[in-house]
Amino acid sequence: MLDTLRKIVQEVSAARDLQTALSIIVRRVRKAMNTDVCSVYLMDHRQARYVLMNTLGLNASAIGRVSLAPSEGLVGYVGQREEPLNLDDAPAHPRYCYLPETGEEQYHSFLGVPIIHQRHALGVLVVQQKIKRRFDEREEAFLVTIAAQLAAVLAHAQVSGSLTVAPGEHQQMVRFDGLPAAPGVVIGRARVIMPPADLDSVQDRVCESIEDEKRVFLAALRAVREDIRAVGLKLANRVSAQEQALFEAYLQMLDEESLGAEVLKHIEEGQWAQGALAFVVKRHVKYLEKVEDSYLRERAADIRDLGRRVLSYLQAGGDVPREYEDNTLLVGEELSPTLLGEVPREKLAGLISVKGSSNSHLAILARAMGIPTVMGLTDLPYARLDGQLLILDGYRGQVISNPDDKLRRQYELFMEEEKALTESLEAEAGLPCITRDGHRVPLLLNTGLAADHARALAYGAEGVGLYRTEVQFMMAERFPSEQEQVSIYRQQLSAFAPREVTMRTLDIGGDKPLPYFPIEEENPCLGWRGIRFTLDHPEVFLTQVRAMLRASEGLDNLRILLPMISSVREVEEARALIRRAWVELRQGEGLQIAKPRVGAMIEVPATLFQIPALAERVDYLSVGSNDLTQYLLAVDRDNARVARLYSGYHPAVLQALAKIAVDSHACRLPVSICGELAGEPAGAILLLGMGYQSLSMNLASLPRVKAAIRRVRVEQARELLDKVLSCASTDQVVGHLGVFMSELGLGWLSGPKG
Repeated sequence: MLDTLRKIVQEVSAARDLQTALSIIVRRVRKAMNTDVCSVYLMDHRQARYVLMNTLGLNASAIGRVSLAPSEGLVGYVGQREEPLNLDDAPAHPRYCYLPETGEEQYHSFLGVPIIHQRHALGVLVVQQKIKRRFDEREEAFLVTIAAQLAAVLAHAQVSGSLTVAPGEHQQMVRFDGLPAAPGVVIGRARVIMPPADLDSVQDRVCESIEDEKRVFLAALRAVREDIRAVGLKLANRVSAQEQALFEAYLQMLDEESLGAEVLKHIEEGQWAQGALAFVVKRHVKYLEKVEDSYLRERAADIRDLGRRVLSYLQAGGDVPREYEDNTLLVGEELSPTLLGEVPREKLAGLISVKGSSNSHLAILARAMGIPTVMGLTDLPYARLDGQLLILDGYRGQVISNPDDKLRRQYELFMEEEKALTESLEAEAGLPCITRDGHRVPLLLNTGLAADHARALAYGAEGVGLYRTEVQFMMAERFPSEQEQVSIYRQQLSAFAPREVTMRTLDIGGDKPLPYFPIEEENPCLGWRGIRFTLDHPEVFLTQVRAMLRASEGLDNLRILLPMISSVREVEEARALIRRAWVELRQGEGLQIAKPRVGAMIEVPATLFQIPALAERVDYLSVGSNDLTQYLLAVDRDNARVARLYSGYHPAVLQALAKIAVDSHACRLPVSICGELAGEPAGAILLLGMGYQSLSMNLASLPRVKAAIRRVRVEQARELLDKVLSCASTDQVVGHLGVFMSELGLGWLSGPKG
């Protein structure tokens, strides 16, 4: 059964549209289970009814015409209960509903299983037989497995179909739910970024000029043939005649009368070259992978490789680069931080990524740059969105295609209000961050890019609470030299002098790999990252610390922060290396460098119980609430399937943060926080109530957090904290925060309502 299951899933996944996918399901499942009938009912949310979408065994004329409410029939019963129903005499069941259009009165055995995706019932998969019998456990388990495997595929196919309409038809509005990664709302046109040479990611597109597409394709074909000939000649004296013949076989596959002819045929039908190539190659690969002959099965890999080679030339030369238009929304399966530099900032309006979460590195950079972003849109058929008008709601984590006039106007009004809000916040940005009862709360900047120092200072930033040094390492092609690092660090320290700048030592691993130093691990978030890596590579650590110290000469505003600390031994080893570098520069080179204060990040849960011991070894603590939340909740924040469980407002997270503040104060150890929670107005008020002495956040958050803190008293923050610390769930916490912000007139600091 496992092999049958795998083949069904592969075929359905490769289907070009929803109806094809459903047709494959009913045919393959009926054959595999040897039943008389197989049918698929899907929920139509506009009608709130389960519609018969495809069947093999019932009357075909009933497809699309027969439907059942959730309260009707056995299909509705399965959908309501969200569990299988296995009957040997279906008509005898009290929920049986006779539908004469289907012709199902002759079938007695009934097995229905729900198709559930992300906790929502998409539909019901049904098999039926004439004879009276209960389907056995193996049959029921097989159908349940099929439904579970196909749920995501069907969900994707449904939304893909909603984006494809025939000429003259009206395209319906579709909402896609993801994860809010960076706040803001924007209306713009999608620009899809496709992975290079990925046949599975090539989008369907009608070509503008058939002759141009043919010319581009033939040029790519010739280029790949020349590459293969060159490799063959180069290896002529090093391989056997039989192996040399393989290159000739490749050349024959690429002949214009072979694969090339099929691709040209699809181009002549109106498909662009990349789409035609991908369709032909994938069809051949799919066929060859099914054949029994092992030699032919191996040729599937050869054809796939040749297809990728041709595609790489098409993507390099066949796509003429076009100017980015205003309000461009970059859309892709997995956008990378490097893309942020490829689009002019004044043109880039938002980011939409199928993979990733609200606390991925890209999301953090997007928030720092003030770019509205939605991630984790697992059902988004992104390849079909190029050029479409979209609404990106970075507050709710939604993307809306083909918005109707009413909704579009609502969002336009909100954008106007948000612009006015931003202007009013900037007007008071230069005012001190002091609560209504006179308590001062220093706001610091999280940065790692070439930050707009003037703007940060104008917003009232009192220094840098977290400078992510790894950004420079990630953008380079090798480890930066000591002098290269000195130059970068000096700019940061000079820009904010005499205000303090906290520089975190290299924090790579997890979601921050270096392209020139890949770390292959099964569980990178629990692996070789942060201080663990740098202590194992003291040459990298010492070079970086020396660069920091050199850059601070005459400024004396450097603080060093150690990431991923999980034991006092790591602190002791790191401090010994820092002292060694400091002594060498002072005594060996005669530099007049003040001894920097050294702190530890609290982000590994173990350190929650080591604060007294750490207090004897560090000068301050800085809480990294992003990783601390991830580790406390056992949620990979970059995994879209579970990222919705990640929340800084989880009661356990708030209890932990409160404990850190209490224990630090007891040890008279300064404590600040640099996680994303500090950049949220409601979160900042809670942290104020806990007693955190400074809050560090991205540039875009500074005005909103300052506005919130200036409008509360410390006692109000403490009262709010007492309420939320008694909550049992995240929803309860969020509810209390919403009421509090509204009662104080701070609801305007949140996103769109309704």
